[in-house]
Amino acid sequence: MDRTNPGTMTLEAAPRASGVTFRVWAPHARRVALVGTFNAWDPSRHVLERVDGGYWQTTIPDARAGHEYRYVLTTPAGEIYRSDPYARQVAEPTGNAVVTDPDFDWQGDNFRLPPWNELVIYEMHVGTFHVPPGHPQPGTFATALQKLDHLARLGINAIELMPVAEFEGAYSWGYNPAYPFAVESAYGGPRGFKTFVRECHRRGIAVILDVVYNHLGPGGLDLWCFDGWQRDGLGGIYFYNDDRARTPWGHTRPDYGRPEVRQFLRDNARMWLEEYHVDGLRCDATLHIRSVNGPGTPELPDGWLFMQELNREIQQRFPGRITIAEDLQHNARLTQQQQHGGAGFGSQWDPRFLCALRAALTTPVDEYRSMYEVKEALYSRYNGDACQRIIYSESHDDVANGKRRLPREINASDPAGWCAQKRSSLAAALMLTAPGIPMLFQGQEFLESASFHDTVPLDWRNAERHRGLTQLYADLAALRRNRAGQTRGLCGQFINVHHLNEQVKVLAYHRWDRGGPRDDTIVIANFSHRPLHNYTVGLPRGGCWQLRCNTDWRGYSSCFGDTLSGEVTARAGRYDGLSHHAAVNVGPYSVLIYSQAD
Repeated sequence: MDRTNPGTMTLEAAPRASGVTFRVWAPHARRVALVGTFNAWDPSRHVLERVDGGYWQTTIPDARAGHEYRYVLTTPAGEIYRSDPYARQVAEPTGNAVVTDPDFDWQGDNFRLPPWNELVIYEMHVGTFHVPPGHPQPGTFATALQKLDHLARLGINAIELMPVAEFEGAYSWGYNPAYPFAVESAYGGPRGFKTFVRECHRRGIAVILDVVYNHLGPGGLDLWCFDGWQRDGLGGIYFYNDDRARTPWGHTRPDYGRPEVRQFLRDNARMWLEEYHVDGLRCDATLHIRSVNGPGTPELPDGWLFMQELNREIQQRFPGRITIAEDLQHNARLTQQQQHGGAGFGSQWDPRFLCALRAALTTPVDEYRSMYEVKEALYSRYNGDACQRIIYSESHDDVANGKRRLPREINASDPAGWCAQKRSSLAAALMLTAPGIPMLFQGQEFLESASFHDTVPLDWRNAERHRGLTQLYADLAALRRNRAGQTRGLCGQFINVHHLNEQVKVLAYHRWDRGGPRDDTIVIANFSHRPLHNYTVGLPRGGCWQLRCNTDWRGYSSCFGDTLSGEVTARAGRYDGLSHHAAVNVGPYSVLIYSQAD
């Protein structure tokens, strides 16, 4: 499919040769008129014609890009002014819909998402990622662009953006969409977002967008009682009007039982993928799509149907793009194929990895760290496929609302000190060498220790203070992506935790794809504050094993110990269930990564 010519949705009010066609779903309205810049806001001049299925439409030859407009609905509840549910842009502060020109110079963009097993994701919040000195808050797509080269050097190849659909006010995490089809004006609107995606693609970086289909609003929600009809004080045609409306964020769960509502949400997903060239979608809180009210409550068959339809359409129309579920309930059905009763998502967030790793690294005393729990987290996967899980040690949910960044959890009084640096880099090394798709949260690479808040920008001075640690993340990302052709095993499905020493707190594991030189990769992790000298671990093959990374290298931080480590020669003799073995030196809270050249 040619992505240089994005298509349009059937309900989008976009300029064409014949003018602008306006179409709206309002089955309970008795009359629908259109007011806007093009008719001096006179409701008598343009009355829409009712067509099949409760839709109304008209074409206005004089309407053009930049014109603002609203629908005027005559209903049993009286006359109601409503913005266009499909509006690509809304004017601030009125909330009027704006006719937008879909034309954009993509400069030949034909970017394709890298293979999923090679992805390294970076979670970003546009409003706080980069706010230059003297620039008003919040941050914008344009200010975020100024740090894309930093991300390219870091070695990530996918950004996961927290939601950018228009929300109430200028500050938000984004999980309260008021106008699902409009791009947040404070961030730079539709053109700003398209420019951001294009420039990411130019740097080899994919864009995965968070979308919110488990609830809408609840603030500033023009869809509420859209055409005047509602039941029991609830939301009308776009929402359930019974107990199924209730979510932790308000009584605004979409009515997945209505085909028109499911189509509305699928059109939204298609818009982001087609018009904005995004490379995947991450669906927020799917638990509250598939169940009435969370764990232990009845399932919602309508929600399962919607998720299946959504993923089926994306797979058919946009092969290769990724859909990610944030369910957090260890439910393999989310990423199971639909023919087997699953929802069909490509991958899902796996909190088990985060919980095991953070528990092991935030425990103050070494003897209480559980190597068995870390081992289980390394082996975890869904439906036998490691790429069906996103693994992370920080995410927006885990560093906010009373939760803290990993360095501060490790040492609240000194989040930039030795312990925080060593153990957080140990977490990074495991995350970037474990099976699964690794994800960083913004600022993690330069030891950001402040909890996430939508009004507090990242402190980019830390990027200079901790440029060595940022280099460590870059080196690990390069190994994870096999950039030098020496560690293909880190992109593979397979792992064998062949060495576990609960007393000394050491793990070693073998990662491979097809096996052999430049593929087999050995990771040795010391979870103790004591350095290890002449420590024996098993190796799968004889010959020279070259050290690809030593996280204790002083070049990463002046407070690291620079424990002397280097290449080793594997000696014959079974050890840890493998055919060969060697002795290594491992620094405190450090990781060594080995592979063979030939």
